[in-house]
Amino acid sequence: MIQPISEVPTTPKIKRGKLRLRTLILSDLHLGTKEAQALPLLQILRGIHCEKLILNGDIIDLWSLQRKNNWLPAHTAVIRRILKMAEKDGTRIVYLRGNHDDFIGRLLPLGLDRMELAEEHIHHAGDGRRYLCIHGDAFDTVTTKMRWLAVIGDISYQFLLELNRTYNVWRRWRGKEYFSLSQAIKGKVKQAVSFISSFEDHIRGLAARRGCEGVMCGHIHKAEDRVIGGVRYLNSGDWVESLTAIVEEMDGSVRVVDRVELQSRIATAQEQAAQEQATQALV
Repeated sequence: MIQPISEVPTTPKIKRGKLRLRTLILSDLHLGTKEAQALPLLQILRGIHCEKLILNGDIIDLWSLQRKNNWLPAHTAVIRRILKMAEKDGTRIVYLRGNHDDFIGRLLPLGLDRMELAEEHIHHAGDGRRYLCIHGDAFDTVTTKMRWLAVIGDISYQFLLELNRTYNVWRRWRGKEYFSLSQAIKGKVKQAVSFISSFEDHIRGLAARRGCEGVMCGHIHKAEDRVIGGVRYLNSGDWVESLTAIVEEMDGSVRVVDRVELQSRIATAQEQAAQEQATQALV
């Protein structure tokens, strides 16, 4: 049984110009790989104020770090920003175990001040709905029973991302938009489609057994928001290619968003704060 985090008497200071969210859910950052989009993520984290941040697995990619150390200063900056959110902003941090960061599994469950490490978490949204938050690798037979094959698949995926990067340099030179080879291949391979469908159904079933109206997961790098068998299924995607997340607004509504939308809303919040400051200076 996970013990609740003791409430620390803090009075968080909400700085002007920040986008206010009730909850931000991120997964599959894969810090420690060359493909991790740490700088864009850092811009988002610096531009928001949220009451709760759920890190839904595969935040630090130990699998890749064991093969080759691609940890960059920007990756450290992301971790520092997350810790600062807990310390300075009063944000509650919930870090859920993923398969690439399964090293935290030995510590679970564990509460550290405003940070909680757990296997799964039930999130109570502002509108009264309950969401099961879980990474989702437990429903991946390859990951749980054939790790050697999962590692080979991960190496192949890293190679595909390298190829994808070169291919998109050429596409930009031709004036074309970004194109994901990995997503295209997943969409064409029948077994991949079948796996995703099975994965979603198993996750939905677990949420229903937990008495939840919805589920928030990651793992398969495919952002999604739809209802399956009466349970709302949300997948936060990843922060490697799609750069997507799940947000809970201050009114309790929950949805999937991408980096472009978040940056636009942060810019709007900053502009409004600047206008308010200019108005007050004239008074």
